[in-house]
Amino acid sequence: MRMYRRALFVILLVPCLLILSSCRKQDAIKNEEDTSEQNAWERTKVGDVEFKCSSFCFVRIKYSSQYGGGYGGVRGRPGSPARGYRGYGGGGRWATDYPASDLNFSARFQEVTGLPTDPNGKVMQLTDTDLNQHPFIYISEAGGLTLSADEVASLRKYLLSGGFLMVDDFWGEDEWNSFYTQIKRVFPDREPVELALDHPVFSCFYKIHEKPQVCSIGHALGGRSSGVTWERGDAREVHYKALNDDKGRMMAVFCHNTDLADGWEREGEDEWYYREFSLKNAYPMGINIVVYALTHWYPQH
Repeated sequence: MRMYRRALFVILLVPCLLILSSCRKQDAIKNEEDTSEQNAWERTKVGDVEFKCSSFCFVRIKYSSQYGGGYGGVRGRPGSPARGYRGYGGGGRWATDYPASDLNFSARFQEVTGLPTDPNGKVMQLTDTDLNQHPFIYISEAGGLTLSADEVASLRKYLLSGGFLMVDDFWGEDEWNSFYTQIKRVFPDREPVELALDHPVFSCFYKIHEKPQVCSIGHALGGRSSGVTWERGDAREVHYKALNDDKGRMMAVFCHNTDLADGWEREGEDEWYYREFSLKNAYPMGINIVVYALTHWYPQH
């Protein structure tokens, strides 16, 4: 009887141990998955920052384009603000990646910085009278940008009054030359300068060690085996160029040969793209740019 009980105990114990081991392994895998994103962020995070505003709103600029027909599919991770949207069907190139990129970025920015952030963002025009109430504005696909005389004057006034402009998602020499012509109308006496990696924008929140190039998800997946991250043959080298005011404050950054907003918009479509482009590059660089803008704002009325 004693031998029988001992054998029965062993028979019952082994499956329990196997189940326990399996549960522990699944928990370990889950914990690793849960913390992998957190570790990726904490690996580069530096210190606290002192914002010069009490809240943040992502402002996208609506402009007239000489060509275009922008699209803005909205795709987010499960539970993200952009989940469930079907996209934006109107507008020109100003609306590329809208509204998914803006929604996802706003949620992430508040999550990591703690600064109260408008979850919906805004779409405004350069000539809106209350534009100067917002420290940060964003322009997409500026290769097709054509400014009116009123927009030129309004943008100049906005930037010299303490505002900040981020330009993103334009590729190749033709689009740069087209945009350059427009920005020289705004500031004929100021020249865009390439930012060095020791500029504060690369370290004001996350320590960024190389200038990130983010391509669209289609180009990324197509170039995955070869490591190609550029969208055109003449866009291999990524550039971050700035316009400074007379006090040395960067009042605009031009993200050329990269598409940070696609990394925000498409974060929920492919796990590899999310990990390699959204998490490691698009979000850290975008957050650094906005943090710089919000810590160097000095509104003048």
